[in-house]
Amino acid sequence: MPIDRTTVSDEEALNFHQYPTPGKIGLLPTKNMATQRDLALAYSPGVAAPVRAIAADPDTAYDYTSKGNTVAVISNGTAILGLGNLGALASKPVMEGKAVLFKRFADIDSFDIEVATQDPDEFITVVKNITGAFGGVNLEDIKSPECFIIESALQDMADIPVFHDDQHGTAIIAAAGLINALKITGKKIEDVKFVLCGAGAAGLSTLSLVKSMGVKPENTTVVDIHGVVYRGRAEDMDQWKAVHATDTDKRTLAEAMDGADVVLGLSAKGVITPEMVASMAPNPIIFAMANPDPEITPEDVAKVRSDAIVATGRSDYPNQANNVLGFPYIFRGALDVRARRVNDEMKIAAARALAELAREDVPDEVAAAYQGRRLKFGPDYIIPTPFDPRLIWYIPPFVAQAAMDSGVARRPIEDMEAYRKTLEKRLDPSAGFLQNITAAVRSRPHKRIVFAEGEDISVIRAAHAFKQQELGIPILCGRENLVEANMRAAGLDPAEEGIEIVNARLSHRNSAYSQLLYNRLQRKGFLKRDVDRLINQDRNSFAAAMVLSGHADGMVTGVTRSFDQAFDEVLRVVDPAPGGRVMGMSIVLARGKTVFIADTTVAVLPSPVDLAEIAIEAAMAVRRMGHTPRVAFMSYSTFGNPAGERGERVAEAVKVLEQRGVDFEFEGEMPPDVALNPDQWANYPFQRLTAPANVLIMPAIHSASIGTKLIEALGGATVVGPLLLGLSKPVQICQLSDNVSKILTMATFAAYDIRANGY
Repeated sequence: MPIDRTTVSDEEALNFHQYPTPGKIGLLPTKNMATQRDLALAYSPGVAAPVRAIAADPDTAYDYTSKGNTVAVISNGTAILGLGNLGALASKPVMEGKAVLFKRFADIDSFDIEVATQDPDEFITVVKNITGAFGGVNLEDIKSPECFIIESALQDMADIPVFHDDQHGTAIIAAAGLINALKITGKKIEDVKFVLCGAGAAGLSTLSLVKSMGVKPENTTVVDIHGVVYRGRAEDMDQWKAVHATDTDKRTLAEAMDGADVVLGLSAKGVITPEMVASMAPNPIIFAMANPDPEITPEDVAKVRSDAIVATGRSDYPNQANNVLGFPYIFRGALDVRARRVNDEMKIAAARALAELAREDVPDEVAAAYQGRRLKFGPDYIIPTPFDPRLIWYIPPFVAQAAMDSGVARRPIEDMEAYRKTLEKRLDPSAGFLQNITAAVRSRPHKRIVFAEGEDISVIRAAHAFKQQELGIPILCGRENLVEANMRAAGLDPAEEGIEIVNARLSHRNSAYSQLLYNRLQRKGFLKRDVDRLINQDRNSFAAAMVLSGHADGMVTGVTRSFDQAFDEVLRVVDPAPGGRVMGMSIVLARGKTVFIADTTVAVLPSPVDLAEIAIEAAMAVRRMGHTPRVAFMSYSTFGNPAGERGERVAEAVKVLEQRGVDFEFEGEMPPDVALNPDQWANYPFQRLTAPANVLIMPAIHSASIGTKLIEALGGATVVGPLLLGLSKPVQICQLSDNVSKILTMATFAAYDIRANGY
């Protein structure tokens, strides 16, 4: 599968997989199991009824078990990512990861199964005997040519889809890109000269698919490590290559690419040269999809051709061909019609659906992921982004319809529009939130973020990750010798890292920073020597002065001292934004919900006016992050019942907001269960929310802090922040002793700069 450029240390990856629970997947019951009666229905004697029903009619297993929404992810570990043949058990982390992607993108449950044999016949026998338990089988990381033998045999034996994603996933995404590239260049598929560079499973499957779409066999040339695959060649040939051999006198990749319209690379870094690209036909289409580095980079293509359309497998270039655009939605459509197989018609339907989606207007959610930069159909946008929320309801209906039309569907869908609506409900809106923020920051990786506590090992590791993930330019504040020593302790080489280190005691900017701060504090009881001491000895003061002076674009701190202390030190240097409200906002990412909670850090007991201003600041931030704010003011009271001073204070805040004439929905006072559950709204027909609230304004800091920390401690949700909002410069303050991931997230939000970029 194409991968992005995110890098992590081995230690961080191992800790992620081990804590707090080993592995990445688990099992949760879909029914209540609280009472003895629940258990009696779930097991004995309740299971007897569905057992008898399935014995009488096996198809009812789709009705009474999880079969219809379950895929087996199966490997023998003979071709694990780019790591090679490391064995079945070693493939388990990858298979668990694939199961996570199925759930994340298409709400499909998966079981990973690692079969400890490299004998194709033995593997086939094992898988054949368990297919009845699943709605589909995803084969993964099986080396060529055994993967062809295994998939073909199992599909003939099984009565459910058997899909080798390494072959067909890549083929479908590449075919989608080809459809749109041909549309842009005005070329016809039956006329193009097509070169395949790399004759592995993915390449040969892609070639087979595009041939079934209209590419003429006589217009194709396959090139492997030995050169052109021509009729009569004896070296390193097999039946799968031989079927694509052609009568040609060309023997090298350079000769094959001369005059070609399309080249599809699934081989190795640097195989395609600029000279080869220069020899191609006008408006060439180049899919350089080797991982982790392409056969040729878009930059090198641009040096010799201004008319080329280029796609790669990397997220840091336009037109990323990513398998995650395919397999979740193909299986979703196949499962929903209880398909017996995934055939060429379904693959082509998926490719055409992806191509059509790329031509649609890009929604606000995707624009938010790129900080408002509009993606528009054209040479740099021929394949949809994985962040597009429409994928879940756009692609599966095409696949399902093709299954129905080609006769492999057991249960046809009668109302396709109703089906699309059910798919839309499967989308977990919280799942892509942080990915969107990260993508936005990565699209503008020039921001300089100063890490104020640069001597701390966790901070150093977070700065390393910030740089490696191309989120921006980190600056570590601390004594050089100690920073470098702790870098080595973290397994990093200071010389190779190339991260800037600034020493607050020795910086040539101290005098200027000190004067800047003295001008701010001289009438607030500070002497010049007090300010000199702050700049020279307090890293928060120094780092904040860097940001205020424009020598850094943002800062992150708080790991080694309390929030209140860090906050006070920052406020000495950085003012609130004009018209802004300084506040803290936590983000709760739960299954199916993204909820923003404010104020969680600053206002201890806000007045009605304070609450209204907090709501305005929070709503603006939420809108900037790609969500439509619906604000609810929290209280123990529901519209005056029971009455009390604290509830009245919240109700007064609602009146203040009414007078402000804001442009977002709001309501209150109400408890969380009313704000988040429309089923309770029948008793309050006057309430104004059109959907569940997603911005909760807490009546006081204690309720906000207790509520968010309780959610995080209980598990089942991710809490981000609190984010610091309302300052004139982007500053984020971590919680004391935050881990590397949380520090990195806060640095990412500092680079995102919610206020400056959005409103």
